[in-house]
Amino acid sequence: MRWKRTIQLLDVHAEGEIGRVAIGGVPKIPGDTIAAQLHWLNTDPKGGELRRFLCLEPRGAPIGSVNLLLPARHPEADAAFIILQPDQAHASSGSNSICVTTALLESGIVEMKEPETIVTLETAAGLVKATATCRDGRCEKVKLTMVPSFVHELDVGIDTPHWGRIKADICYGGIFYALVDVGQIGLTIEKANAAGLVQAGMILKELINRDIKVVHPEIPAISGVAYVMFRDTEADGTVRTCTTMWPGRADRSPCGTGNSANLATLYARGKAKVGDTFTSKSIIGSEFEVGLQAVTEVAGRPAVIPTITGRGFTFGLTQVALDPFDPHPNGFALTDVWGPSAGEI
Repeated sequence: MRWKRTIQLLDVHAEGEIGRVAIGGVPKIPGDTIAAQLHWLNTDPKGGELRRFLCLEPRGAPIGSVNLLLPARHPEADAAFIILQPDQAHASSGSNSICVTTALLESGIVEMKEPETIVTLETAAGLVKATATCRDGRCEKVKLTMVPSFVHELDVGIDTPHWGRIKADICYGGIFYALVDVGQIGLTIEKANAAGLVQAGMILKELINRDIKVVHPEIPAISGVAYVMFRDTEADGTVRTCTTMWPGRADRSPCGTGNSANLATLYARGKAKVGDTFTSKSIIGSEFEVGLQAVTEVAGRPAVIPTITGRGFTFGLTQVALDPFDPHPNGFALTDVWGPSAGEI
């Protein structure tokens, strides 16, 4: 076989959300910082080619992400990574941080120490501290200390053609979110409603990004609302979430960065304080534990330091390759599987 390119992927999921980890064959990504590398991946045609190669068919699929392991730039970091998804490269993710930590430890790239190993991950959004509980050579669970999360604006009014005027909280949890109480669109967060939630999320994301411009005050490479996350609260206080992701799918995990953003809203409204913890449940019923570890500031605005705890599981090892005669080196997507937005890829 005369392959033009090969990349080795360790297949991992965190509470149901797939986060494949590129542990070998990752090409050199230009940029002096992880944020600069993120910018290159999102703006340079060669960066787009790499993303499409890994995320689109026939080598990729609509579900999940691919995490590029990169050399750390920060002296305190054990490893760095950037998240690739079909639409773009993203700065941060809780479920993918759990997948990367699990991959690093269970593959031996970072030495596993029992009963606990601390791994410092460098992302374009900053450092994430991962505290892994380890036993018998296995990473049993990972507690993430996330980057500072803050509110951009609460109760933003959005005029929609389908549901009239609704309200959303625009917040940052490592990337920017629009957080929407799901009752406003007449649905509940459950498996049977996944298609309807995703369709609504794609419509709202387009409307919000058309009218509202958001840029991180300290990291200009992070801008725009990446996801719409629908939320609800159950009788026992459990937060139910569904993050909707381009081109049209639901996050299978409870969503770490989304819950970080939501925690900032709870703190801003006086509904959470330092030391509080609660359970967040996904559309498939998997769970994260969310905690408010501390408060801080970002560019003069109040912010919180969230913790996210969940489990990662390895389920395969894949070598992705490019045949030099393959007529689809940059991949493709069809609306039958990827949804109506696939036509924009």
